[in-house]
Amino acid sequence: MNAERILIAAECVGDGRWFVERASRYASEREVFGRPIGRNQGVQFPIARAHVHVEAADLMRWKAADLFDAGQPCGAEANMAKMLAADASWEAADVALQTHGGYGFTAEYDIERKFRETRLYQVAPISTNLILSYVGEHVLGMPRSF
Repeated sequence: MNAERILIAAECVGDGRWFVERASRYASEREVFGRPIGRNQGVQFPIARAHVHVEAADLMRWKAADLFDAGQPCGAEANMAKMLAADASWEAADVALQTHGGYGFTAEYDIERKFRETRLYQVAPISTNLILSYVGEHVLGMPRSF
């Protein structure tokens, strides 16, 4: 199960990077009132924040993968990597859709299709709530929550 969570985290990081790249490119190219929309902090900052979160999730994914490859216990790290990466990918998807506005729902940009795909990782193969329960019980030593 740890390998699967690390693999899903890697996929989410890739998706997150895809969304950030698409949003960044569109924000740089799309002009409104004679200037790129990416010059506006309200457009630029959410994209930058999504990028930071995707890259941070990737670091946890690498930590989990390194522990797994070394044969060390990595349940906590694999779970946290999956959760962080799924959250970061979902954030990046939302930002990309918001940046593209109505165009984000057209087939030519592929944003909406991947938006639906990345939502899956909030609940599968393990839900965020089960990960939080695992961390609460096995990492933080709190009583079982269910």
